[in-house]
Amino acid sequence: MGLYVNPDEELLRRAVNSRIYVDKSMLLHELNQLLNTEDCFVCVARPRRFGKSMAGNMIAAYYSMSANSRPLFENLKIAQSPDFETYLNAFNVIKFDVNGFFSNSNGKKNIVPMFTAKIREELIEEFPECGLKKSWSLADCIAQIYKKTKKKFVVIIDEYDVLVREKVNASIFDPYLAFLNGMFKNADLAPAFALIYLTGVLPVVRDKIQSKLNLFREYTMTEAKQLAEYFGFTEEETQTLCKQNDMDFEECRRWYDGYKLDFRKNTFEIYNPNSVVQAMSAGKFGNYWTQTGSYDSIKMYISMNFEGIKDDVKAMIAGERIDVNVDEYLNTMTDFHSKDAVYTYLIHLGYLAYDSNTKQCYIPNSEIRSEWIIAIKNDPDYAKAIEIVNNSKLLLDKTIEGDNQAVADAMSAAHEQLMSRQRYNHEACLQCAIRFAYFYANTRYTIISELPAGKGYADVVFIPYIPNVPAMIVEFKRNHSTGAALKQIEAKQYFDVMDKYQGDLLLVAVNYDDKTNAHACEIRRFVK
Repeated sequence: MGLYVNPDEELLRRAVNSRIYVDKSMLLHELNQLLNTEDCFVCVARPRRFGKSMAGNMIAAYYSMSANSRPLFENLKIAQSPDFETYLNAFNVIKFDVNGFFSNSNGKKNIVPMFTAKIREELIEEFPECGLKKSWSLADCIAQIYKKTKKKFVVIIDEYDVLVREKVNASIFDPYLAFLNGMFKNADLAPAFALIYLTGVLPVVRDKIQSKLNLFREYTMTEAKQLAEYFGFTEEETQTLCKQNDMDFEECRRWYDGYKLDFRKNTFEIYNPNSVVQAMSAGKFGNYWTQTGSYDSIKMYISMNFEGIKDDVKAMIAGERIDVNVDEYLNTMTDFHSKDAVYTYLIHLGYLAYDSNTKQCYIPNSEIRSEWIIAIKNDPDYAKAIEIVNNSKLLLDKTIEGDNQAVADAMSAAHEQLMSRQRYNHEACLQCAIRFAYFYANTRYTIISELPAGKGYADVVFIPYIPNVPAMIVEFKRNHSTGAALKQIEAKQYFDVMDKYQGDLLLVAVNYDDKTNAHACEIRRFVK
């Protein structure tokens, strides 16, 4: 056994022995269905800290001939699968992390000779009977081993896309592309592979790389397919962890949920696994994303001068969703020709989530929303937006106090910031403005737009999830009056949606006059 060739089970053992471990071993059952088929070329693209490397370690431990992993897997879900015994420790495994070699090269060298030399050295040591030579390529070594032993290979390449993400020059990138092409587009070598498993943040680049690696099946944040539930924690898994660690599940949901991955008729609510584990270990919820990355990942791209991008960002911070065409992005770091490409890139990074049913993107949760605020706070184009965000706590206090003018002024400022986004649909824009102006309310309320209530739909409803704050129903009118808005709340009995709520309830009526751009507000405390 070696570091790169037929590694043992030690990395999996460390994971299983950790205080918090979530069993994702049924991923192996899905991969077993792909072994020795046309679909055995797998590329899994997920954001950082979504369990890609841990999955790679598990895959290596399961398939590696040198691993003694049966005792570990016998206590995991995969042991109940009918194909468990068939493929346990049944293949030669080659596993390496491209990012490790890239870092050791300081980003200035062709890394192919570095990792091929290490792997070839271990192959020569592992298979002395095969007559391998130091001058041979990895492809030649694998072909010779397969010819002599008839044992197939599983190849696992972690962070395969790091050279794309780092935008290295051609002298570094082209040899790497040639290596991948020589290994995986080689018809003579194909029988030697049972499974090729690549992981990274980005899917396969759809330009010059695509012609080289178009045989790979991609499993991404926009099209997860049958691997949807195996990267990130599901709602059920997160509920279990919260119960085990005496943590509030609803609060955990607000902080780390929001990614929705679909497969057939199933929709999986996916939580950021690293953040959940950090929260469970620390015993408190917070922003753990910043500890593993930089808000510069957002800042650079939302500053691009594509039409509407700044208005969209403000709307998403307010909780709105934006239409996006995820097919435009070529999965590169250079071909950003539209805001759709920018949004799709940020979906792959995890800074946005994607709803495949509505074809919309949005900020998934409180943790990521705080990253967006950090990213825009020093950008002069967002100065007024940040001012509104900073004033949102005071606005909430003023609303509870019944200060009609303060609410009207805040609505005017927020509406002005969002006006150009939906200038032909003032009511939709005003609804977004309400959520934007009450940004701070996300720390105290579940905020729902167009909530079915009574005999209609309430515009925006604020349902408290902490004690001693009133619930709120906000209704807006255009070119009418605040009185008309209040009458609609009462006539359509929107307050019925709060029939099980025992605390105070505020009815907030807002009217917008599109001739004068004036806003008016009237707040009434409802007594049940």
